[in-house]
Amino acid sequence: MAATSLFDQFESPILLGIPLVAIALILPCFFFPSPVGRWTTNRLLTLQSTFVNNFTSQTMKPLSLEGHKWALLLTSLMLYLVTLNTLGLLPYTFTPTTQLSVNLGLAVPLWLATVLIGMRNQPTKSLAHFLPEGTPTPLIPVLIIIETISLFIRPMALGVRLTANLTAGHLLMHLISLAAYTLICTMPTVAILTTIVLLLLTILEIAVAVIQAYVFVLLLSLYLQENT
Repeated sequence: MAATSLFDQFESPILLGIPLVAIALILPCFFFPSPVGRWTTNRLLTLQSTFVNNFTSQTMKPLSLEGHKWALLLTSLMLYLVTLNTLGLLPYTFTPTTQLSVNLGLAVPLWLATVLIGMRNQPTKSLAHFLPEGTPTPLIPVLIIIETISLFIRPMALGVRLTANLTAGHLLMHLISLAAYTLICTMPTVAILTTIVLLLLTILEIAVAVIQAYVFVLLLSLYLQENT
């Protein structure tokens, strides 16, 4: 029963028959204000613009001009994932990115788009990835199978990486907070030390939430770089 109650936090909550995961997925759209047509802006808009400009320039720098068409999509995805991951660290919230189905729903279409772009624009170069030059003849079938598997496992790796890191962090925070709550009456000193560890872990989880969103988008940009 303990294991079941521990993983209940990752079930999609439902209120009055409405799945709240849909609200959680839409919520990040309301946290980013739109730029205004004035010379002076507030600090939030300035910070947002600085982050977007720096991230977009770093992500698009290795890509060709054809890949620059993805700038708006990748930057929006980065902001979306960062917001979802960090909002899930608040009390009484649900993190959609702890669900493998949500992450695969983001990873598979974007990965497939990069593959189709490569097959359409440069089919010879895209197919050449399946067989490196100078491969001995007996190894050709084996290498083609291995490269094909590695290609199709990419979206699974994207989704599982994001899910596993966020799920592990949430479970660890849940366990440590439960230990601190249990020990507060019997061993207050240990409970205080456990609470300090929990605060440090929370800071680490905020960093993990941002880093995992960045890694997700960075890997997509690398896949795009191979196919443009």
